Amino acid sequence: MIPRRFLPKNYRRSLTYLAAGILIAAVTLYLVLPIVALFLRMTPDLFFATLHDPDVASALWLSLFTTGISLTVVILVGTPFAYFHSKYSYLGKVVVDTLIDLPLVLPPAVAGVALLVLYGRIGILGRYFNMLGIPIAFTTLAVIMAQIFVASPFYLRQAKSLFEQLDPAYEQTSRTLGASSLRTLIQVTLPMTATGLVSGAVMTFGRALGEFGATIMFAGNLPGVTQTMPLAVYVGMEGSNINVGLTISIMLVIISFAIMIAVRLIQNREADRA
Repeated sequence: MIPRRFLPKNYRRSLTYLAAGILIAAVTLYLVLPIVALFLRMTPDLFFATLHDPDVASALWLSLFTTGISLTVVILVGTPFAYFHSKYSYLGKVVVDTLIDLPLVLPPAVAGVALLVLYGRIGILGRYFNMLGIPIAFTTLAVIMAQIFVASPFYLRQAKSLFEQLDPAYEQTSRTLGASSLRTLIQVTLPMTATGLVSGAVMTFGRALGEFGATIMFAGNLPGVTQTMPLAVYVGMEGSNINVGLTISIMLVIISFAIMIAVRLIQNREADRA
């Protein structure tokens, strides 16, 4: 074998490029081939025919409904929370930082069990809601609560980071001109961070839409009530109607791909503007 130091420089560079190309191709194919297999397994005619299945339509609209509400709640509550959390120092701030990131690493099934223990019919708080005639577990509300729990950190982290990185001079100038803190937030801070906030909201939507573990543990799998698209995939693949599972899986792939494209476009637009 010829020692590496005796190989021509161009030859060594070619070997490096070849090794890099093989590595990139191998990783890409490993990630892409399973997705391609889904599309190869379903014909377009069968896909569109299965879309009219009542189970598919029910899971689709329930997922979009609950995810839309979850995202709205996260934005309305999470935006002011992230703003105040990033702008002010207070006792226990580091602990709060850790706690809002915890759902990112917590197994979804554990999150579902935790929600069930707290809000279930005999849960710590759920028993009192149940006494008032407000059941939470195994309802559509439980789906929304599970989605908010697992997906909100994506928006909170993004919003907090944006507010921390914003040059304080802009807000100070606004206040110097007589604007209140609320007016400064609405007319200065939010417009200047809007692109990044939209990106965080899109990622939150995608995570909430694909939630499975916490939902099935806390909300159950009731068709038309708590059976979202990921749960319908599980039922379809477990039962005899595999076409339903494949069709919903393809729909989720398409939606996920669209979400990632949207995030990339938003990030590129922000980079160009910067």
